[in-house]
Amino acid sequence: MTKTAIELPAIRVEQGPNRSLYTFAVDGKTLPKFAAVSRISRDAEQRVSGYQRPEVVKHIAQIRAYLESDAPMVPNAIVLAFDSRVTFKPDRKKSTSGYSQPGTLLIPIDAEWSEEDKPGFVVDGQQRLAAIREAEIDAFPICVTAFITDDVSEQTEQFILVNSTKPLPKGLIYELLPSTQAQLPELLQRRRFPSILLERLNHDEKSPLRGLIQTPTNPQQVVDGKLVGMVKDNSILRMLENSLYEGALYRYRDPDTGEGDVEQMLTVLYRFWNAVATTFPEAWAKPPKRSRLMHGAGIVSMGFVMDAIVARHRRKGTPSEEQFRLDLNPLVDHCNWTDGFWDFGAGMQRKWNELQNTNKDIQLLTNYLIVKYKQLVWSRKRDHGQESLPLQ
Repeated sequence: MTKTAIELPAIRVEQGPNRSLYTFAVDGKTLPKFAAVSRISRDAEQRVSGYQRPEVVKHIAQIRAYLESDAPMVPNAIVLAFDSRVTFKPDRKKSTSGYSQPGTLLIPIDAEWSEEDKPGFVVDGQQRLAAIREAEIDAFPICVTAFITDDVSEQTEQFILVNSTKPLPKGLIYELLPSTQAQLPELLQRRRFPSILLERLNHDEKSPLRGLIQTPTNPQQVVDGKLVGMVKDNSILRMLENSLYEGALYRYRDPDTGEGDVEQMLTVLYRFWNAVATTFPEAWAKPPKRSRLMHGAGIVSMGFVMDAIVARHRRKGTPSEEQFRLDLNPLVDHCNWTDGFWDFGAGMQRKWNELQNTNKDIQLLTNYLIVKYKQLVWSRKRDHGQESLPLQ
């Protein structure tokens, strides 16, 4: 039999109704027997699995050197999430306070378990544990704080909250946000709903942006002969936020919650970006260095064009994909996504690839595209004697 259990003296701390923490000490060399690092990935159905960032080799080496020094001390507690296979047996003979209870944690272990089978997952302390694992020392006791839950989303929420004040890659947090329900800091709360839309844009089969958005689980790389992950997630989030708070997606948004009708929003987004892809095929699905359409400046400015087109047709409802194309076509001869020069007027010209992902350049390109759109579409409607909304 390979199955057994580790018994560790621990203290249970009650932090509210149905909220318990367990604090204990354990040899850091032993901890990997029952706790795994869950690195972020996606399963076959494109759902986020895991939540940890990749190991940072330089940082681990620095910690390891310190651990191998004469008198190392690591006061920061490792944070673990246990599933319900881990149990706490209170010691009724020992004194308690109103919120703490000494006892014993019973942690099952099995030498044949894979990483996914272990009852514990590291929420915080991955780099420290890696350094302890690699350090040339016999043992190193560490403090651990743990909680018990079978809910993966709760583990993810705690990971976000623990790491949101540290220099954690923003893309990792944004990719995890759709799977959380807890109340988060204001900035993260504001970005949770746009992150839900981004996830759908990047993984729905019918999305024109499917696979094109760069995230921790979808880095820029060649997959089956096709380049994926070339559009920065932050550019997509910025485009979505602009539209949610002031543009085409606002009408489907609940201002009290900041969320809204996902399917209606996706209808607008799919139709518009499909139209963009077919209107500018030579600039579509190329890395930003070869196409400014897929660059932050292009993505954000075209988001404002989407808002303008929807506003123009607001009396008729959401424009069809064909209507989006008809409204985009007049811009073709005035866009230089992959070569040539942008003519911004008043003697201002910029080479196509000189536009940068800065507020100044985004504003410059946005103003240019919106003015051209209104001028060209207004002229077309007027010349054909068709009714049109006034320019705004």
